[in-house]
Amino acid sequence: MSMQQQIEQKLGDAIACKHLNVINESHMHSRGIDSHFKVIIVSEEFTGKRLLQRHRLVNEILKDELAHHIHALAIHTYTPDEYAQQEGQAPASPTCLGGSKIS
Repeated sequence: MSMQQQIEQKLGDAIACKHLNVINESHMHSRGIDSHFKVIIVSEEFTGKRLLQRHRLVNEILKDELAHHIHALAIHTYTPDEYAQQEGQAPASPTCLGGSKIS
């Protein structure tokens, strides 16, 4: 199973997603394989939760991957209404400044 598939499965199992998109952005940032990802998650579960609470939830679900495999994770969490206001778009990920765990 690829890291992208593992992220999709773990998030999909833990959060009731209306929309889940995991994008492997490694080719844009590093020499490493499967080290940079963007996740876009739309869920009713985020209603009433602050952005920090949402990100902490995602970080907790992916704590092993973040500790051992993933160098960068761009997290975009929305309620269905927020996502509709974004017109189904998430911001572009920032340029990586280095520091990869991959040598």
